[in-house]
Amino acid sequence: MSSKQDYTFPQSKLKLALKDPSKQPLVLVACGSFSPITYLHLRMFEMASDYVRLNTNFELVGCYLSPVSDAYKKKGLASAEHRMTMCELGIENAPLLMVDEWEAIEPEYTPTAQVLDHLDDELNTFRRGIRSGPDSKKEVQISLVAGADLISTFNTPGVWAEEDLFHILEQYGAFVIERSGTDLSLAVSELKQPTDKIHVITQEVTNDVSSTKIRDFVNRGLSVKYLVPPAVVEHIDKFGLYQESRKQANTGLEEEGKQ
Repeated sequence: MSSKQDYTFPQSKLKLALKDPSKQPLVLVACGSFSPITYLHLRMFEMASDYVRLNTNFELVGCYLSPVSDAYKKKGLASAEHRMTMCELGIENAPLLMVDEWEAIEPEYTPTAQVLDHLDDELNTFRRGIRSGPDSKKEVQISLVAGADLISTFNTPGVWAEEDLFHILEQYGAFVIERSGTDLSLAVSELKQPTDKIHVITQEVTNDVSSTKIRDFVNRGLSVKYLVPPAVVEHIDKFGLYQESRKQANTGLEEEGKQ
């Protein structure tokens, strides 16, 4: 990973000009631990892309993953360096999808609202938007893309700062993917913040794979093939990630053997 001084905003897959000048450019951002990235994370962007194309006047010009930093003390979290690497491996063949390390290299935890503000600054303040003609540009709409389980936490006291939540939903909005076991319509209806920029996306094929389940599978010695990208599986195996219980068990056997 880069240091803060060496950081550069990723734009290798960013569309610099609109195909349809009548539309508004859109960039989708997913924030999370990505420990590890799974195929559902990739599918979220595909489902959102279909929804945008068929149901809105936006044109998708770029997508970003923003992994949290090591300051986010979550059990089972691999280091930011490993998570960044796995994200890069996972998106290698994904059009428009990039990994932004800005949040991951921060020494302190960065709220989601600040991550979205960062993208807004990079795309609209510094780059003045996306070209819509020979001499014109349009401001990019930045939006959060997330699973329904994250959105359901919007109603959980103490999880989100009220001002941050209002800022996210009023200025940026969210494309929310349905997820098994979450009553999305209830979660949205109970929000006190603006909901007109929340787009609910139905999962036509149910997929409830999660990073938590992947970590559990690996820890139990189960295969995660076809649940995460092959290069990510190789990285997990190579560095022995998420194998705490197995390592402890092996250590115990070694100690017994020494007696």
